[in-house]
Order: sequence, then structure tokens, then C-alpha cells
Amino acid sequence: MQVEQWDIVRFRIRSEDKDLHPAVVISPPEWCMNGNRTRLNVLACSKRVPAEGPKSHQVVLNGADGLEFQIVCGCEFIHVVLRECLIEKIGRVSPVRRRALGRKLNEVLRLPI
Repeated sequence: MQVEQWDIVRFRIRSEDKDLHPAVVISPPEWCMNGNRTRLNVLACSKRVPAEGPKSHQVVLNGADGLEFQIVCGCEFIHVVLRECLIEKIGRVSPVRRRALGRKLNEVLRLPI
């Protein structure tokens, strides 16, 4: 499956898993377009939005991002997954949320600006 940076996808953490999880593709565009690159970076998400709102390391994505439901995107860990484990596209992160995710990644990972 061809994906682009900021696509929201369903993926399997391991190829033998049955359960699908939402994730945001964050690999750079040139990496995503190169079919020879078998691994991609994603931010794992969860459909379970905490009752008290997102935690300090999470950003909420919803209908503005093409989703039919709300998810929380965790920015505390970047997963590396096999391209073959990406099953389907379910949305695309809006420009406003891209900036929010970038800020949250910098904040949580303490990256220099």
C-alpha cells in the first residue's frame, strides 16, 4: 500500500497479529514514496479517549482529520513498522493537527528547536 506522511492508517504491530490499531505515518515523504523502504515510522493511536481528556503526551484526532471516530495519538514513542503491516488508510491529519503533533513531539521528546 502506498502511503504518505500524515496518513492515518490501520496497522498490525506484528504481521501475525489479528488486531488492527490506528496510527499516523510520520516518515518523510521521500521515504514513504520509496517502495524499497520496507519500514516506516508511525505514532500509535488508540480509540479509547480518556474520560478526563488526553494525557500530556497525546493529541486528539477526529472528524476534522477524516475519521468517523475520535482517537488519541501518543507522541511519547515512535514505532517502526513493516510497510506490509499497514492495512488501510482511514484519514489524513489536518494541517492544524500536524502542527499540534509536531509541537507535542518536541515537548515530549525534548527535541531542540
